[in-house]
Amino acid sequence: MKRFEGAITALVTPMRNGSIDEQSLIDLIEFQIEGGIHGIVPCGTTGESATLSFDEHKRVIELTVKTVRGRVPVIAGTGANNTLEAIELTESAKNSGADAVLSVVPYYNKPSQEGLYRHFTTILEAVDIPMVLYNVPGRTVTNMLPATVARLATHPNVIGIKEASGNLSQISELLQGCPKDFIVLSGDDFTAMPTVLIGGRGVISVVSNLQPAKMAAMMAAALGGNVTEAKELHYELFSLMGAMFCYPSPAPAKKGLELMGRIASSEVRLPMTEIDATGLERLKQDMRACGLL
Repeated sequence: MKRFEGAITALVTPMRNGSIDEQSLIDLIEFQIEGGIHGIVPCGTTGESATLSFDEHKRVIELTVKTVRGRVPVIAGTGANNTLEAIELTESAKNSGADAVLSVVPYYNKPSQEGLYRHFTTILEAVDIPMVLYNVPGRTVTNMLPATVARLATHPNVIGIKEASGNLSQISELLQGCPKDFIVLSGDDFTAMPTVLIGGRGVISVVSNLQPAKMAAMMAAALGGNVTEAKELHYELFSLMGAMFCYPSPAPAKKGLELMGRIASSEVRLPMTEIDATGLERLKQDMRACGLL
């Protein structure tokens, strides 16, 4: 099995004139790999998975796998708040050759902890592929508790979790209560370094869309026990990490990539809207400070 650790980019989905911009997607993937990124997640939250059609979703994963060509792991976002839809997307990702899937806690429905357990086990029974769970209560409303994660972690195909609660106490509970080989990945850039220092294995990152090399270096330093270097890189990137959410994501990341010439357009899909003037000024300021403009 490939190693799922370090800096893994939650890739934006480039769009133009209402459609997926495939050339920009290919170019962005190459930029990530050239920067030394440790893995790629297509069709996650940052990839606007909620507003991609099934055909678009499957195509983005297929094209990502084809472009990556095994150089880094591809963890395909295949979550849904409908278990049957999640199964269909997971099957498609497996058929496309994804190394693993990222499956989010069902949003909007507000299931019980038992409902969460049954949702994920039903997907696992239907499709044989490594799964990274994804807990992001700020978006889904429901918080998957460490006890439920530990229960799921006994399944051989549940290899880890993207924990985006931003709660280091909850992350500590996960690390303490799950098997030693269970991979805990930070779901927030600002908790990436501390998560690794308490036993996590990396981050699924938004800011690495713009700064793959520095995020990869920060995670490599943290994983290698070089706390001084990791801390320096954390604070070098800290303001830009915040800029990624100065307006609803992924609008800031897309605008930043457009300003860098890495994608052709910063277009997002409704109900998301492009970054406003205040956010744009903040973004440009932080990008200048990082030498990106």
